[in-house]
Amino acid sequence: MTTPVFEDIDPASDCDCPGCAHWRRVSPLSLPGRFGGHPAARRVLVVAAATSAALGVGHAVPAFATPPAPGRPGVPADPDPETPQGAKSPLHGGGGSTTPPTTTPATTRTEIINRAKKWVTAKVPYSMSKYWSDGYRQDCSGFVSMAWGLPSNEWTGSLGGFGVKIKKEELQPGDILLFHNPDNPEKGSHVVLFGGWTDYTHTYYTAYEQTPPHARRLATPYAYWSNSSRYVPYRYKGVPAGTAGAEPDVKAAPFPGASYFGPGADNKYVTQLGEMLIARGAGAYYTQGPGPRWSDADRRATQAFQLAQGWTGAAADGLPGPETWDLLVTGKGKDIKRAAVGSSPSAASAPSTLSTPSTPSTPSTSSASRAVPASHGVAGYPGRGMFRPGSENPYVTQLRKQLAKKGFGAFYADGPGPRWGEADRRAVGAFQRSQGWRGGAVDGYPGPETWRRLFA
Repeated sequence: MTTPVFEDIDPASDCDCPGCAHWRRVSPLSLPGRFGGHPAARRVLVVAAATSAALGVGHAVPAFATPPAPGRPGVPADPDPETPQGAKSPLHGGGGSTTPPTTTPATTRTEIINRAKKWVTAKVPYSMSKYWSDGYRQDCSGFVSMAWGLPSNEWTGSLGGFGVKIKKEELQPGDILLFHNPDNPEKGSHVVLFGGWTDYTHTYYTAYEQTPPHARRLATPYAYWSNSSRYVPYRYKGVPAGTAGAEPDVKAAPFPGASYFGPGADNKYVTQLGEMLIARGAGAYYTQGPGPRWSDADRRATQAFQLAQGWTGAAADGLPGPETWDLLVTGKGKDIKRAAVGSSPSAASAPSTLSTPSTPSTPSTSSASRAVPASHGVAGYPGRGMFRPGSENPYVTQLRKQLAKKGFGAFYADGPGPRWGEADRRAVGAFQRSQGWRGGAVDGYPGPETWRRLFA
């Protein structure tokens, strides 16, 4: 019989689950730049020449490792990955000189940012040894060399020679933040392109950078996620003095509209909202991010800011309107009191005197008649656990009655009752769709935002 031939294959390296991020960081088998496989599928055996009949006669079938789970939405990439870099080299890695040019090619800030955006859009993979089609090395220093339009691939030890040191207050789009560690220049250094401040406090900025797994644009705390004190701002010598930046001032950004916020929203304005809220004292509400996908953290942070202005009722619903947005982008109004937020985001959704547009009556229970405390910052909401298959409690009855009042009673053949059923799920789903929600936001189970709107 033919002997099976086995070939070692490295599985895909772009899984972004926390386990993969950890193993890419610590595994000695990882490729340069922390590229490696899923921990459950480090090496996959592929049978290349064995018939099914041969495998079925007296031979044990090899056990295949579990394939890597698909990337899970909402799990962000490591904000501070390792960024090993290659040495100084000509374009395309050969056929050129590594001697520094006697003149610095002229360019504009707009051209610098536009070149950086091309790599971000193309999601150029990170590599300290490969070169993109434009000739630049696919690591952090090659990325800046490309954006600045340099005639060669520089590294963190030489990029400073093409610029002049500036102060934080002088930073404009197209400048860089450079960290060069002479003790470990290959793996202990990094450089990012400054894309503009995200808000008036100058605590976060838009960073364009080449980092595993690919080029990205990300709101970043000044000066960086780690080694912040060692990053030095530089301005490229080839940029004409006094030229304006390419990134628009966030203060000038008008309110995009209410449809960009709320369950199911996924866009850049949600990220911008989160960044502005963090700058106003809402950082404790975010355990990660902020990001483009609307979450309960965004709602609670927005509501905390609205409550800080003294607003109540419908004016403090956790969804940004034109007035909320205007206060945030202009830096006006009152900041969120950090002492009120505390150290636990989940416990800091709102002060105890939270007011909502309408507080539903609490169903009577055998244990007590006191009001249900606010769950997820929504008064009267008892929690998701009350609305699951097999659940039987007074809150299901209360939910059914309110759905009927809102015009969704056609889903019920019988009157309101305490036992959760398929009719409840369909009725809740219909109500959620009526709010303009789509996708995962329409799951048929009442969350805090569904409850708030239903009883508003």
